[in-house]
Amino acid sequence: MDDNFDDYFTEENVPDEQPQVHQETEQEREEREIKEATIERRGNSIKMALALIILAMVLFLGWWMWQHYFHPYRLSQEKGWIMKVSNEGTLFKTYEGEMISEGYIEDTLVAMHSDFRFSIPTDSLAREAMRWASNGKRVILTYEEYKGSVLWRGDSKHVVTKIEPDSGLIKDNPYKEATPPVQQEEDKK
Repeated sequence: MDDNFDDYFTEENVPDEQPQVHQETEQEREEREIKEATIERRGNSIKMALALIILAMVLFLGWWMWQHYFHPYRLSQEKGWIMKVSNEGTLFKTYEGEMISEGYIEDTLVAMHSDFRFSIPTDSLAREAMRWASNGKRVILTYEEYKGSVLWRGDSKHVVTKIEPDSGLIKDNPYKEATPPVQQEEDKK
């Protein structure tokens, strides 16, 4: 049998010398360190850029939600007659009201229905609104208007903060059912 290959397990073919390790020069060492640092720094800059982009998006989303749902963009008043106050909701019970505004009544071409819907945040304001709805007097609603509504504040974007009687020209609601006039004692005689 003819072997045409070297046998590395025999003693005569074992090299006596260890292979030489390449000694790194000063310039090669500096180049290697710069290359390693550059790659590492580059990865950190990408991570930093992504973190800044995510932070900017979170800040913008938080600002938008605050502007849209929690910061009133209009503070106003509405005059008219409160027609209905009800306690509505499945998960969050809120007080919702309807009102016929004074300008809406003066327009004779429009069919009569409630034109101003609002939410009432507290029980005390709801009781006051129910009282004004039952006696049919004109009131002034001071309210805050938001761009969006949240569940616990009510269905409407208009949230009433104060209800007061309209001191100038207090008159009854012309569309409430009229009560029969009370006869005076002179008419009986």
